[in-house]
Amino acid sequence: MRRIVFTVATTLAGVFFALPLTWLILAPFDGSPTMAVKWPRWTLSSFRSLLDNPYAMRSIANSLVIALGTMAVVVVLGTFASYALSRVRIPGRDGLLYAMLLLSSIVTGTAAMVPTFQLMNAIGLINTHTGVVLVLAGGLLPTVVFILKDFMDSVPKSYEESARLCGAGPGKILTDIVIPVARPGIAFVSIWTVVQVWGNFLVPYLLLRDPDSQPAAVLMYTFYTESGQADLRLISVFALVFAAPVLVIYFFVNRRFGFRFYGGIKS
Repeated sequence: MRRIVFTVATTLAGVFFALPLTWLILAPFDGSPTMAVKWPRWTLSSFRSLLDNPYAMRSIANSLVIALGTMAVVVVLGTFASYALSRVRIPGRDGLLYAMLLLSSIVTGTAAMVPTFQLMNAIGLINTHTGVVLVLAGGLLPTVVFILKDFMDSVPKSYEESARLCGAGPGKILTDIVIPVARPGIAFVSIWTVVQVWGNFLVPYLLLRDPDSQPAAVLMYTFYTESGQADLRLISVFALVFAAPVLVIYFFVNRRFGFRFYGGIKS
């Protein structure tokens, strides 16, 4: 009986999560999509409407710029910070890590909206992708440092000691020894950062005033018909295009770097 209940519950949960994905795949090819999942009347007219929108594809490019820029800042700074915190013993190190993680979870974008806007306005980064990247990176860095420190702790110090005996400096040790071993963790935080940034609405909406520079997550909220109803034709096809880059990046990183931690250096 327990096995039957478990099977039924698992099946229902699978159907619950599969329905939105099924709608995402079928609705863009329907001439008149609705909120229900149904067999479409196959057409590509929605894709033509999307291409006719002057801001749609540009917003995808803006999202890529913001996501990849944030990922670069977070991965580089997070790698250096986590390695330093892993190897250098300072008083209150663990407490500092937990405090950073806790504050980054409590002081979210909504709570810091006004001071963030005032700070970006004071340094002249309103309506720039640089300002959005810095704000998003600042919010994600504590979590990334917390995650990567565990991977850095797992790198045997004997590897570094052997490299020092061969004359390698700190920079050489980090790039040739530590980063290759911690590569699965870096790949994970890279994908996690892109996912967190890709669908972020509040920060770009707050800092970017020009429609030409707004990302896809902000532009999607402007897809309405002349009567004020949500344009499901445009929303459905744009959602499919919007999801594609993240999937491509995920499969590329998974194929290139992998996500399993082997705990050793392979020749």
